[in-house]
Amino acid sequence: MFLIWVIWGIAQGGGTPEQCRGRTGDDLDICNSASDAGTAIGVGLAIALWAAVDVILGITYGIYRLATRRT
Repeated sequence: MFLIWVIWGIAQGGGTPEQCRGRTGDDLDICNSASDAGTAIGVGLAIALWAAVDVILGITYGIYRLATRRT
């Protein structure tokens, strides 16, 4: 699920955004750069959330295994 979310986020960031259409020169470059930065931040947040969920699930599984082991 997270992989699909990351791929979708990257795909949405490609091309010229609708807000940048009609701009030329430096305005177009700045608008495209801002869009790329926003895409990078969004994908980075998705990956950070993915890692946080993995850590939480790993700790939860470890606690479960310790609680159910036979002594």
